[in-house]
Amino acid sequence: MSALFDLTGRVALVTGSSRGIGNALARALADAGATVVLNGINTERLKAAEAAMAAGYPPGRVHSCAFDVTSDTEAARGVVWVEENVGPLEILVNNAGIQHRVPMLDLDVADWERVISTDLTSAFLVGREAARVMIPRGRGKIINICSVQTDLARPTIAPYIAAKGGLRNLTRAMTAEWAGSGLQINGIAPGYIHTEMTQNLVDDEDFNAWILGRTPAHRWGTVQDLAGPAVWLASDGSDFVNGQTIFIDGGMTVVV
Repeated sequence: MSALFDLTGRVALVTGSSRGIGNALARALADAGATVVLNGINTERLKAAEAAMAAGYPPGRVHSCAFDVTSDTEAARGVVWVEENVGPLEILVNNAGIQHRVPMLDLDVADWERVISTDLTSAFLVGREAARVMIPRGRGKIINICSVQTDLARPTIAPYIAAKGGLRNLTRAMTAEWAGSGLQINGIAPGYIHTEMTQNLVDDEDFNAWILGRTPAHRWGTVQDLAGPAVWLASDGSDFVNGQTIFIDGGMTVVV
C-alpha cells in the first residue's frame, strides 16, 4: 500500500512556494520522496527558502527557480529550466496567489486584473507548459490550489472569489482536454488555514470566534492538514481521480 503514495524519483514544481501553504506542500511532497523545485518572484526570499528546506533533505532533492507565473514566456522558461536542470516534470502544484480586500464599488480595475492574473491565469499558463511536456510521456499530475471561496463568497474579496471559482472550472477544462493523455488534474480547496500570513486574522478576536463557530471541526486548519491530500493527488493512489476539487475545510462548506 505504501508504494501507492511513494513519490521517490519524481520531480515536482510548486509555484508560490517560498513560504506559507506552498512551502508546506513542497515539504510534504519532498517527505514522500519527490525532488522539489520551489518557485517565487522574490529571488532573495526564494533562495532563503531553498536553503532552509534543503538542510533537511539529501543533496539534490530541493531546487528553486524564480520566474513570473503570470507571464507566458516566463512560465515556458520555468518549465524548460526544470526539465533541463532537474529532470522530467511529473507533478505541478499551481499554488501562487494573492489577495486584495476592497469593496467592489471602490475596486480599481488594475487590482482586479492583478488578482485574476496571479490566482487564475497563472494556473493556465504554467499548467499548459507542464502539459506540453507531460502529454508526450503519457503521465503527469497537476494540482490546482483553490479555496473555500471556490464555493462561498465574502464581502470585499470579489477578484479572489472570481479567480478561485474560475480555477475550479479550469481544473475541469484541463481534465476534459488532457485526461485522455494520461494526466490527472485536480484541485485542493483549503478552508481557513493558520499560517504566518493569516496570523492577523487569528489574532482578531471577533473573526477568530466567527471561524470557530462557522467550522464544524471548531478549529483553524493547519498546513499539515493539506499534506496528505496533496501527496495522494500527486501519487499513483489517485490515478482514476480527475477533475475533482477536494475541500479541506473542517466541514465549513457543508453546513449553513
